[in-house]
Amino acid sequence: MATEGQAEYESVLCVKPEVCVYRIPPRASNRAIRAADWKLDAPDWTGRMRVTARGKVAYVKLEDKISGELFAQAPVDEYPGITVETVSDSSRYFVLRIQDDNGRSAFIGIGFGDRGDAFDFNVALQDHFKWVKQEDEFKKQAQEPDTTPKLDLGFKEGQTITLNIGQSKKRDRSRPQSSGGFGLLPPPPGGKLAPPPSARSTNHNTQPSAGGSDTALRLTWIKTSLFLCFKMQTLLLHLSVQNKVGLVIAKSVHSV
Repeated sequence: MATEGQAEYESVLCVKPEVCVYRIPPRASNRAIRAADWKLDAPDWTGRMRVTARGKVAYVKLEDKISGELFAQAPVDEYPGITVETVSDSSRYFVLRIQDDNGRSAFIGIGFGDRGDAFDFNVALQDHFKWVKQEDEFKKQAQEPDTTPKLDLGFKEGQTITLNIGQSKKRDRSRPQSSGGFGLLPPPPGGKLAPPPSARSTNHNTQPSAGGSDTALRLTWIKTSLFLCFKMQTLLLHLSVQNKVGLVIAKSVHSV
C-alpha cells in the first residue's frame, strides 16, 4: 500500500479470457436473485475480465478481448457486499454493480462458462480483502500504546546472586564412605585393659599391675589403637592391590 504523497500502483489479481454479461430484471423486494431468470442462452456482451487492485479498492474491469477497450468496471470496497453478489441457484454467476466516471451505477449479471474461472474470481476478491483487514489491524496495533506490564529482569541496586556449579556434589562424591571410620578408638572409662597381642606372645609371665596409674592405662590404649590401625591399613592395601590386578587381567582378556 502506498504512503501519503505517493501514487498508489495498480496490481492485477485475476484475469479471465471470457466472461458473459447479461441484462437482469429489476430486483423484486428482498427475494434471492436467480440466474435462471436471465436469458443465459443469449448473453448481451462477451469479453475479457480483469480484476485489479489500487490500495484498498479492487476493480472488476470488463474489456474487449482484442482491443482491450474498457466496456464497464465495478469498484469494489468490500467483499462480500453489494458490489459483487452471488446468485442462489449457481456458483458460476454473479450480480455486479458497475459505475461510470460520473458516479452513475447499474446492476448487470456476469457468468463464466467454466466453474473453475468462477472459483478463481471469488478467491481473488477474498484474498485481497483479507489482506486489507490485516493491514488495518497492524495499523491499529501500531497506533495504540502498549499497556501490557513489562517484566523487569534487571538487578536492583546492591542485589547479588551466588552460583554453586556442581562443587558440593563433587565434594560429596570424593569423600569416602565409611561405616565405622578409621580414627582412634575412644579411651576406656577406666579399669584394667588387656595387653596387646604382641605383649601376650612375648611376655607370658608378665602380669598386669593391679594398681597401675592412669598414665600407664592411656599408654596401653594408645599402643592398642595404633596396632589396630596398622592392621586395618595393611588389609586395605592388600585389597587395593587385588582390585588393581583384577582390572589388569580383565582389560587383557577384553583386548584379546
